[in-house]
Order: sequence, then C-alpha cells, then structure tokens
Amino acid sequence: MSEGVAPPGGIASGPGGPKPATDVFAKLADPRLEEWHLAESVGLLPFYRELEGEVGPRTVYQGRQVVMLGSNNYLGLTTDPRVRAAAIDAVERFGTGVTGSRLLNGTLPLHTELEELLADWVGMEAALVFTTGYAANLGLIGSLIGSADALVVDSAAHASLVDGARYSEGTLRAFRHQRPNSLRRTLRSWREQDGSGGLLVAVDGLYSMEGDRAPLPEIAELCRIFGARLLVDEAHALGVVGPSGSGTARDAGVTADLVMGTFSKSLASCGGFIAGSRNVVDYLKITCRPLMFTASGVPAALAAALAAARIARDEDWRREAVTARAAQLRQGLRDLGYEVGGDECSPIVPVWVGDVWTAGHLWKALLDEGVYTNAAIPPAVAKAVLRTSVMATHSEADIASALAGFARARRVLDEAGPDQAG
Repeated sequence: MSEGVAPPGGIASGPGGPKPATDVFAKLADPRLEEWHLAESVGLLPFYRELEGEVGPRTVYQGRQVVMLGSNNYLGLTTDPRVRAAAIDAVERFGTGVTGSRLLNGTLPLHTELEELLADWVGMEAALVFTTGYAANLGLIGSLIGSADALVVDSAAHASLVDGARYSEGTLRAFRHQRPNSLRRTLRSWREQDGSGGLLVAVDGLYSMEGDRAPLPEIAELCRIFGARLLVDEAHALGVVGPSGSGTARDAGVTADLVMGTFSKSLASCGGFIAGSRNVVDYLKITCRPLMFTASGVPAALAAALAAARIARDEDWRREAVTARAAQLRQGLRDLGYEVGGDECSPIVPVWVGDVWTAGHLWKALLDEGVYTNAAIPPAVAKAVLRTSVMATHSEADIASALAGFARARRVLDEAGPDQAG
C-alpha cells in the first residue's frame, strides 16, 4: 500500500498514526507491549539477551563471566570434545545443510542411525526425527487428532502440545496440573458424550518450569480405564531420569503409547523425535505436514545429537552429578529463605517469586552479581518464577558462587524496599 493511502475503514495508516479495527496492526495497542517497553527502558527485560561465549557452567555476558543457571544443557555435552568433533565431521562429509525435506532429499544415514538409537533407548519399535521438538509435537497431534477426537493435556504442558491441538481438527481439554482426579473427571466427561471419538492424553514426564514429575502410573491406569492413548513428552527428562537416562516412563515402569523427546536439552543440539509403534511412525511419514514440508535438520545438528545420545546412555556419572548439583542448589536456596520447587531427580530448580516486577528486579540483581537465570511470567506460568537449572559439569564451587550471588541479590532487594517498579 502506498504511503498516505487509506486502508479499509478510511483511516490513514502512517507510522504511529491511528489504526482502525479493520487494520491487522490494530492489535499492537497491547498493554503487554507497553509493559515490555517499560521494562526495556529501565533495564529489567530478561529476554533476548546476547551471550558472548559457549553455554557451559559459566558463560560470558557483556564482557564478564557469569555462572550459567539458565541453560537446558543438563549433561554438559554442548562443550564435550566428542560432540564437537562429530558435528565438524558431519559438515566435512555432508556439507552445511541438505536443503530439502525428509520426504524428498533430506534423509541421511545420520537420521537412520539416530532413529534406531532413540527407539531402542526409550523402548519403542521405531522413532522419527524432526527438525525441532516443537514441530514434532505439532505434527504428531495435528496428524492423529481428528474432528471427533480430543487431546487432553496437563494444564502445565508445553505450548507445543497445546498448539498441536489447535492445529488439529479435534478438541482440546485440560486437567489440573498433577491432579489425576481432575484427569479422571475430564476423561469421564468426554466418554459420556454421544459420538465421542478417540482420546490422547499428553503429559510432560518432567515439567519444564515446575521441575516436577508427572504421576505416570496413575495417569496410565486412567488411560487404560477410559480407552485413551498416552503420550509422554520426555524433553526435559531424557538423559537425566530413568535407566541409562531413558526417561520418566521407563523409570516408572509405564509403557506409553508414544514418547516425544528433543535434542535441545541433554543432547546438546537442536531437533526432536516421536517414538512409538512402527505403524504410527509410518503413518506420520505420509500425513505429517510439519515433517513433510519442513527442511531437514542440518548434518552438524544430527551428528551432535547422535554423539551426545551415545555418551548420555553410557556415562552414568553425568546423571549422578546433575542430581547432586541440583540438590546443592535447592537446599542452599531454601536455607536463604527462597521458595523453591522441583523434584529431587530434576535438574530444574524453580524459584517462585509471584510478582512480575519483583521477578524482574531479582533477575537483574542476580545478573549484576554474576548469576544468569531465566525469568518466566504469566501467562506462561501461574505466577512469576526464576527458573534455574544445573549441569553435570557444574562444580560445587560454581553452585556455591551462585548461592553467594543469591544471598547478595536478596540483600539488595531488601534494601531497595517493596516499591521496586516505581
């Protein structure tokens, strides 16, 4: 549209000018955007920060070293020489990209090796690798949930599961976080409807913000009673929980119908996968649009994930170390008076704050003290939280340094008084 020409509705749309309701830009008058700009103006915006070094136990932010408690690199494999070498070798052999989808020219021997390893690891017949974990959930649910079907998710489930239901033709229902009785009521209500179709219950094995485990035995039993299939998202548990790091389902002795996982946490790369029966995997190959119409993952990412998966299965010391460092951090924060959560097996240690602006000030105070954390605010979470997580390669000294930073940051906030935003 030429400058000065009125859009539908008759109001000119110059930069910063009034926008009618018929203008798609009208929604930019959003209070959330105003709050974003305010936080940015006072240095309290904790998002899209640039890191200047590799993401290990410590990283470089604005020219200085900080303890990294904001990464999902749970096993510390992003800097492992074997993983680096595998990625470099893949570039030398296959180039920087495949420039095509899995369906056409984007499947490499790396895919086959990785899919076979993943299926065996999580105890399934077959696995299918996607370019991202988000696409894996989106594609699976969009392909399986038809117009008569329902996806039932824990209210704290990952956004990709919720968006998968929205992408599908079916119904989305949620049950209260970690409440099997709420799930029972939801499943019963669906089954009491005339003409109700299939049910897929989707839960995170280990929840990304809360750091708690799903009660999988109870959930699996409810799926059996009501004839539902069970999908366990093991994104944050793979490599960390269960025999050889095979996830929460195998750790709980539960046979899920489907398992999802990612490479962007313990497997030191980027990508995702769905594992299940051979028939499910083959069905996805011919119906899943986010698989068929997305470029395949780059060779370096696939090779890094493959090398990391092999190491993760074999090196139990990494699981022992990440659990020990999380316990050290969790207890230390409690001793300092912080409200913390997370399962004892979890590398995720949430620090519950509640107020959004208080969370922003605490995040900034910690950063000033050399501790990098992640802030999450509603509606992504029920109440504001600083999400911290540890790595197997963190030392006791690293965690002690972070705890000292938390102690100093608390004193800074206490001295500043309650009106932090003013």
